[in-house]
Amino acid sequence: MNTADSSSAVGVGVEIDDVQSGALRPRPVPYEGKFVFLRVDDRHAGRALLRRLLPVASGGLPGADRSQDAWVAVAFTYQGLRALGVPQESLDSFPRAFREGMAARAELIGDVGESAPTHWETPFGTGEVHIALSALSSDAAQLDKELERARVAYEDTPGVQVIWQQDVHQLPTGRTTFGFRDGISHPNIEGVGLPGSNPQEVPIKAGEFILGYPDETGSLPPMPSPDVLGRNGTYAAVRKVRTNVAAWRRYLRANSSSAEEETLLAAKMVGRWPSGAPLTLTPEHDDRELAADPHRVNNFLYRENDDRGFRCPAGAHIRRTNPRDSTIIGDARMHRLIRRGTTYGPPLPEGVLEDDGADRGLVGVFIGAHLERQFEFIKAEWVNDGNFIGYPGEKDPVAGHHGGTGSATIPDKPIRRRLQNLPSFVATRGGEYCFVPGLRALRWLAELED
Repeated sequence: MNTADSSSAVGVGVEIDDVQSGALRPRPVPYEGKFVFLRVDDRHAGRALLRRLLPVASGGLPGADRSQDAWVAVAFTYQGLRALGVPQESLDSFPRAFREGMAARAELIGDVGESAPTHWETPFGTGEVHIALSALSSDAAQLDKELERARVAYEDTPGVQVIWQQDVHQLPTGRTTFGFRDGISHPNIEGVGLPGSNPQEVPIKAGEFILGYPDETGSLPPMPSPDVLGRNGTYAAVRKVRTNVAAWRRYLRANSSSAEEETLLAAKMVGRWPSGAPLTLTPEHDDRELAADPHRVNNFLYRENDDRGFRCPAGAHIRRTNPRDSTIIGDARMHRLIRRGTTYGPPLPEGVLEDDGADRGLVGVFIGAHLERQFEFIKAEWVNDGNFIGYPGEKDPVAGHHGGTGSATIPDKPIRRRLQNLPSFVATRGGEYCFVPGLRALRWLAELED
């Protein structure tokens, strides 16, 4: 499942074939997927499971035939590595955020109120999640084939229990539950052999995403020991987030005078039109032709054409989570992530303004080599704080925790608009910090001895 690009990547020092496919590949479109959490009750059983999973996990980049694009990735929480019997010296070499886990750091990243760990689904935050398996494919039949191989492995291993499962899928509309196209952006990673989605983005050092390589500081990011365990690994923040689509629609309706104005207001809050066309390139109306062109839909920066946010507000969701070249406090390149959002649950029927009780939302996977200055920084400083863009007290209008008292600024001429009394449109249902080891590290974990 590797391409010729893999050899060129190896030539510049990135051992791409040792990096798990689930870490670097963009999500297929369309997609079907599944997440499975396992608890290890016996370390010998856990290691036996890993030996069975080794032939299932793949490395490298996608092949030319995208219809065969499917993979299973294997990741571990800190408690999972302990359950496998990883030596304490190695456990202590992992960063503090990973050792503590997402639940312990919930207040820091804005998981408060209805998103607090006390309201999370079991088993999130309990310490019982040890191994996280994820499978994605562009085809349901191919996904079933890959999952069957993994299922046989964990179901035939006494001492390992399935404790949570979640199916994910692209909705028939190709959009999120909020009605917006997802999965557009992917960073340009130096030496990987996979082009980024924005032609104007200068390649970002591989060490921002993969352990064992220099990052944007010019240094090697801290790496767990021994070297075989850390090298070519990365970290993933896995989150289940429920979307309150009815509240979203009601807010848009209450603050607009027409259907057209509702669409524009939603686009101003997100930063893109429902089709995915960016406001920066088409500020007055949606442009489906532009959105369908992979060479144009993400080909933009902010500073030259929209520094003051008259097209795409500085506080819009996509501009907060990836400011690109915007004038902000700090360096945006130090906080890039690989974002992989997947939808779960049914869509709320078109036009419905009251919640129907169905569980719907997204399972997001946020990948990078630095949990604290990537995922946690973005959540704490960019999503849930507005100081970096000169809007103190404001949060991400879509993903921020508002509780009915939020506000957001939309620059306009002759006078800006100020949204008031924003509710929270999303609620965290659970999350875990995971380590995604390289394939050699998987073998090392499988061969641990007492």
